[in-house]
Amino acid sequence: MLPPHFSSNTIVLLCLFFTLLQATPPLNLTLPHQHPSPDSVALHVTSTINASLSRRQLTSSSSSSTCGTGNPIDDCWRCDSSDWSSNRQRLADCSIGFGSGTLGGKNGRIYTVTDSSDNNPANPTPGTLRHAVIQEEPLWIVFSSNMFIRLKQELIINSYKTLDGRGSAVHVTGNGCLTIQYVQHVIVHNIHIYDCKPSGGAVVAASPTKVGRRGRSDGDGISIFGSQKIWVDHCSLSHCTDGLIDVVLGSTAITISNNYFTHHDEVMLLGHDDKYVLDTGMQVTIAFNHFGQGLVQRMPRCRRGYIHVVNNDFTSWKMYAIGGSGNPTINSQGNRYSAPSNPSAKEVTKRVDSTDDGEWANWNWRSEGDLMENGAFFVASGEGVSTLYSKASSVQPKAAAQVDQLTQNAGVFGGPRDDEGQSGDSYSGYGGGGTGAIGGTSRGSSSNNDNNFFGMIFGSNAPPRPRLTLSLLSLLMICVLSTSTLLLS
Repeated sequence: MLPPHFSSNTIVLLCLFFTLLQATPPLNLTLPHQHPSPDSVALHVTSTINASLSRRQLTSSSSSSTCGTGNPIDDCWRCDSSDWSSNRQRLADCSIGFGSGTLGGKNGRIYTVTDSSDNNPANPTPGTLRHAVIQEEPLWIVFSSNMFIRLKQELIINSYKTLDGRGSAVHVTGNGCLTIQYVQHVIVHNIHIYDCKPSGGAVVAASPTKVGRRGRSDGDGISIFGSQKIWVDHCSLSHCTDGLIDVVLGSTAITISNNYFTHHDEVMLLGHDDKYVLDTGMQVTIAFNHFGQGLVQRMPRCRRGYIHVVNNDFTSWKMYAIGGSGNPTINSQGNRYSAPSNPSAKEVTKRVDSTDDGEWANWNWRSEGDLMENGAFFVASGEGVSTLYSKASSVQPKAAAQVDQLTQNAGVFGGPRDDEGQSGDSYSGYGGGGTGAIGGTSRGSSSNNDNNFFGMIFGSNAPPRPRLTLSLLSLLMICVLSTSTLLLS
């Protein structure tokens, strides 16, 4: 027998509540373009590199061709034709790793930037870089001549765009720099990016029809958040206020390759926050990059996700090279790590904000085929301390002795790859830069104030707010039961 204060209406509402509860779909944390088997992607990258190096050995002994370096990305487009400029979009077929298949502006028209100004971020002039990147259609963006582009506000890049700086010396600097926010299929290739400063509080166009006031940006070189299929290749980055590249808030299917990083403190952040569950699906390939002079830490610093670090040249760091928290998987293969002379900074790895070995003992951090110089050492954990993974791998990474060959063209083609001459010896983001140095809300930090995280959010690709169905129904039932009790008691 039911308690006297239960009415028939109450019973009906309870039935409705549990019916809706059963009908509510489970939370799906899989990101768009997240690969179901990241280890298989890493193995495919290794196989591709090995095959490319083998082809180079064969061609170097049988011909006088100089295009083949063994770097599978470069050989893909540089050796495909005697004149790559007549087939620029071939580049879109050449990415490897998690960002493989990034289209950029492939099959779109060529847009030639002829004007280096950035006078009106809210209504950009045709012919400027800002006007090109906000268009809705796929575009392959090239430059008519050498250009120095000083941005007034962050450059918000729309989906299906390629920024192709080959053939020109293109320098991007100023306020905000490159923002890749809730979009897909963007390629950034052969661009100098440096001296990026915080910006915000201004009206900025994100498309021809979407214009709004932006919140404060951190001053990253390239900010990637909530985006998929992004490829950053052959860029030179240095001297920014916050990070050189930040990848946060549910971004995945990303390749960062052939870049030249110098003169910076917190180089690369992958993952927004240890508690941000969507970043568990973050998958990033870091390949053939040169981590050079004046770098301190975060090459990268990982929160959650799966990070494949392969055939990079780590020539310098002051604190550590690769750090992480929140149980990321770090797969380090065929890299060269050259430790600094400081005896307390020889360790490649750092478990950030973790003093308890038991906390990170099961994190999968592994090193395979890496070359350790000047006393460098990698502290493995989880599967990385056993032989199970190496036995399961049928394709071994090439020895790190090949790193010189694979990274010889890292950075922007033609001219100096290091932008040190642009800013002098004193630069922001070093020795006290980073998220704490600029004030305000930091996009890449562990801020709990997510409501103000980006200022204005453009576009329809932003992730939906969490479903409130269960919470609202629960509150409704509590109110109904309480009311029924009061009325019938």
